[in-house]
Amino acid sequence: MSKQYVTVNKRPEGFAIITIKRDPVNSMDLDMWTQLLDTLTACEKDPEVRGVIFHSGLSRSIFTAGNDLKELYAPSTSRERYIKFWKISNTFLARLSNSPLITIAAIKGACPAGGTCLAMACDYRIITENGNMGLNEVALGITVPAKWIKLMISIIGQGKADKLTMFAKMITADEAMMIGLVDEVVEDEEKLMTRASKTMQKMLMLPDPGRQLTKNVLRGDLAREWADDTWLTQEAEGAWKMLSAPRTVKALEGVFARLSKAKM
Repeated sequence: MSKQYVTVNKRPEGFAIITIKRDPVNSMDLDMWTQLLDTLTACEKDPEVRGVIFHSGLSRSIFTAGNDLKELYAPSTSRERYIKFWKISNTFLARLSNSPLITIAAIKGACPAGGTCLAMACDYRIITENGNMGLNEVALGITVPAKWIKLMISIIGQGKADKLTMFAKMITADEAMMIGLVDEVVEDEEKLMTRASKTMQKMLMLPDPGRQLTKNVLRGDLAREWADDTWLTQEAEGAWKMLSAPRTVKALEGVFARLSKAKM
């Protein structure tokens, strides 16, 4: 039986705090993505929940380190598991991007790759001043997923997205604020959750129908393209070919070696 990495705390004000905690760095494996999808589905069906705040439960200053590299390293997984992993994770992200709920990412510290995509899929992003973000998959020797790039372009524009993705650039909280990747920067985690809760309560003062319809106009087309099963299958098959190629395996082995050395 898998461990529970995602928990929900319903608040009387009409929103829920979704906490993700998978020590040591909230690396996102198949179980975590599945739990995130199930949790989002449950919250969307709950009439008492009109909004959600995503939050890291780690003691370390990390929102999430992104996808678990073991799910991407071909010798440690299989084609069947990888396709399932990819389809579930991206179904969640696509659903989140156009959820009828108000969604806020409360970003504590480091937030690379899949963490950045989760945050971008939310309506509002608040980050601690020691945080950083970026779709830095190229640094691992792999490509940035197509819909993740499209989502980033929709937020900060083509030119800035080009530089961040092609050159695996991680940017500071202040830089993210300057280019519009985040909406606010706060001092620390305590202020982060206080600010996220106050922002949510203010947003909940608006009636839902108009906001939900407007959100669908803004994001619906991309969300439906992203969640299309045929597209996800094709993308996963293409990605598996890349991941199982000897040069990609070698590149990821180099990443594992660097991470192992950093722990010494």
